[in-house]
Amino acid sequence: MGRRVPRCYPPQGRRFAESDARLRNFALRELVYWRDPRRSGVVFGVSLLVLLSLATFSVISVVSYLLLAFLCVTITFRIYKSVIQAVQKSTDGHPFKALMEKDVTIPPETFRRYTDISLTYLNRGLKQMRRLFLVEDLVDSLKLAVGMWLMTYVGAIFNGITILILADILLFTSPLVYEKYKIQIDHYIGLVRTQVETTLAKLQEKLPGAVKRSKAE
Repeated sequence: MGRRVPRCYPPQGRRFAESDARLRNFALRELVYWRDPRRSGVVFGVSLLVLLSLATFSVISVVSYLLLAFLCVTITFRIYKSVIQAVQKSTDGHPFKALMEKDVTIPPETFRRYTDISLTYLNRGLKQMRRLFLVEDLVDSLKLAVGMWLMTYVGAIFNGITILILADILLFTSPLVYEKYKIQIDHYIGLVRTQVETTLAKLQEKLPGAVKRSKAE
């Protein structure tokens, strides 16, 4: 058998993926900073409503109610338009004709592109997990252990849905607070970061066999 040739992607595809990622980041930034209050309000309200519903009902019930509500709206609108057309004797046709003629299939190129992007992040995450769990750097592994230990207390107080609800609220409120009080927040973050780095440096010097970080890292 011949030697397997590694799969390569043209520079145009990589540039398109990078451009697409920048556009998504820009759209998310515009959303959480409430540049369009109506759009941000709708997204925040719907996401919070869904999460609150999941906290009360099961996933199957929430999905079923959402689909049922959407179906009731479309059926009601379809019947309404049919009655209007019958009364006015018009020949407008199906009210959702424009939407039904749209192509909703996913092109294979798009699917492969996003699969490759997801695979890149997955491989990066696996390498990071290997580095942390096999203790390539003792300090980083200890930081992970402390983080997981703190998360056990968080898990004892909040369940997963509650954490998602809090994360949703923070996602749509903290950017505005940071934008308004940026100078003060950056000042206190700098103080905390300096204290943490000093403490970690002292800890790393005292730990036996700790891997020293180079200046480049």
